[in-house]
Amino acid sequence: MSKRALKTYLSKLPKKALEEQIVELYEKFPTVKTYYDFAFNPKEDKLVQDAKAKISNEYFPLKRRRPKARRSVAQKFFKHFIKLGVDPHLIVDVMCFNLEIAQTFSKEKNVADSFFRSMLNSFNEVIQFATVHGVLPEFKERILKIYLETQNQKWLFEDEFSKALDIID
Repeated sequence: MSKRALKTYLSKLPKKALEEQIVELYEKFPTVKTYYDFAFNPKEDKLVQDAKAKISNEYFPLKRRRPKARRSVAQKFFKHFIKLGVDPHLIVDVMCFNLEIAQTFSKEKNVADSFFRSMLNSFNEVIQFATVHGVLPEFKERILKIYLETQNQKWLFEDEFSKALDIID
């Protein structure tokens, strides 16, 4: 069904039937429920704190012995926040937190080369996202600290991290 056909169908429905359909969608589909829960009660700070806790748990687990250190966990939060329409400041904050916790982790553990490639991708994404959404000036200092820490720890792909910073200048 096209968007135009959907609009035509919805405009012909009486208000009561439309309300019933929306309630049915809310009950049947978890994504619709999540959207409406956020739209009517956007507890962005709570979402951010939960995300940070889960990202931190990837690197420094509380219940299991070995860290998983999966970048994909953080990526899911970023995509989810973007879909919900969370404030870009908060999204960039979580993106930076992800890199900072990964840097803390890499100080203490030996990590594979793929870890550094993954963090390079995250570094590029945070710079691009902050630039596109116009919040780079507020996060420039924090991003520079992340970059300097990659240099201090002698992370792989130093040149690529440096090239990513060219966007800032």
